Amino acid sequence: MTREPEYYADAATVPLDPSRPLLIVDADEVLLRFAEGFDRFLQARGLYLDLVSYRLHGNVKRREDQTPVLDIEVTGLLDEFRSDLDSLEAVDDAVDVIGALRAELDAVVLSNVNQAQALPRLRNFAALGFHMPLVINGGPKGPAVKTLARRGGKPAFFVDDIPQHLASVAEAAPEVFRIHLIGDERLKALLPLSPHAHLRADNWREADVFIREKLANRD
Repeated sequence: MTREPEYYADAATVPLDPSRPLLIVDADEVLLRFAEGFDRFLQARGLYLDLVSYRLHGNVKRREDQTPVLDIEVTGLLDEFRSDLDSLEAVDDAVDVIGALRAELDAVVLSNVNQAQALPRLRNFAALGFHMPLVINGGPKGPAVKTLARRGGKPAFFVDDIPQHLASVAEAAPEVFRIHLIGDERLKALLPLSPHAHLRADNWREADVFIREKLANRD
């Protein structure tokens, strides 16, 4: 019987094989179309997401008069939306690419969600075909990536859309290959290339080529 993926609050407790390379991936805008899903949620409430910057606060507006919603209201909307994260769609090619890579490496999701959001997030993963353990995190991701990379095999890869997390990993675990990938086309133009990334991948197919080249050249 196949064991169902689980979530872990401590990166040191995730079962990993030290003989297998490791892929660590973010969820929102890397695996899942968070902005698109949140926009659908807003549209049902007479609101919409006006992506003029890479943030949600300040970019939620009322359809009737295009006025921005107050930050405190946006926080409430996000809390409501995130309370049941099980209906987001997958970023293009993520399921196929990661599924194929799993033959050669272990894969873990590292996402800044809390324990209440972990189970619906796992349901979302299962529905899409992402069968990976989830590590829940808060704040910078460098420390958790460092722990995971020390316990897994080499090479290790980290994929995220947020430059701050790539910078955090570059500082804490510089040996990890870092890929900057943004799934939503509307968001790509809003962030420059992270100077802490080894690759700015336009899509998962580009990330796949990079990862497979590193796997082929490992010692």
